[in-house]
Amino acid sequence: MESGLKYKRILLKLSGETLMGRQKFGIHPEMLSHYARMIKEVHDLGVQIAIVIGGGNIFRGLNAVDSGIERVQGDYMGMLATVINGMALQSVLEKEGVDTRLVSAIEMRQIAEPYIRRRAIRHLEKGRVVLFVAGTGSPYFTTDSAAALRAIEIKADAILKGTRVDGIFSADPEKDPTATLYDQISFAEVISNNLGVMDMTAFTLCQENNLPIHVFNINVHDNLKRIVTGQKAGTLVR
Repeated sequence: MESGLKYKRILLKLSGETLMGRQKFGIHPEMLSHYARMIKEVHDLGVQIAIVIGGGNIFRGLNAVDSGIERVQGDYMGMLATVINGMALQSVLEKEGVDTRLVSAIEMRQIAEPYIRRRAIRHLEKGRVVLFVAGTGSPYFTTDSAAALRAIEIKADAILKGTRVDGIFSADPEKDPTATLYDQISFAEVISNNLGVMDMTAFTLCQENNLPIHVFNINVHDNLKRIVTGQKAGTLVR
């Protein structure tokens, strides 16, 4: 392992929406390749990487209610969407020469391992990138909650949450041009300012377990490497 690493084991949270790229739906090949190259670069430094990816580019459980689908059923459909994204990312990572394991909270033996905490940790120790899919396996929980839960379970040093903006701002930077970017912010300040970094279940889990969260722009290629090597990128919540 390369010396000078700030984090030795991370959980990378990716949104499904960023996989769409310029499309309105589905998976854009350029975005998949971008993710894979970025992850490989950090993996080559010796960082142990677990990934939780959303499914919003394919299906969102919360939106299912509007189409007459029951909430619980819709949530399970959303979980299956994350499996599709995980399989796609796994395939591209393997092409880049990165050894991976797809680990599902819902059992589907033909394509993924069931989630067993000790086995997942062993994969990380052996240098495999572990992709956690199907959320927590339970309805009413987001992939943010799944990311927080898995990060705590595998004893990750931090959650790195990739977004479309440069970090956490005082207001929505896409709506308010005067919004200022925070370098660092406390859990309490995020709550009091209602900044919506993650859903509250996930955020509270991180707060209670002293798990730092880095929010950064996933579209800037070297941001992930900068964070794990202790350089400035995005916003740190601690």
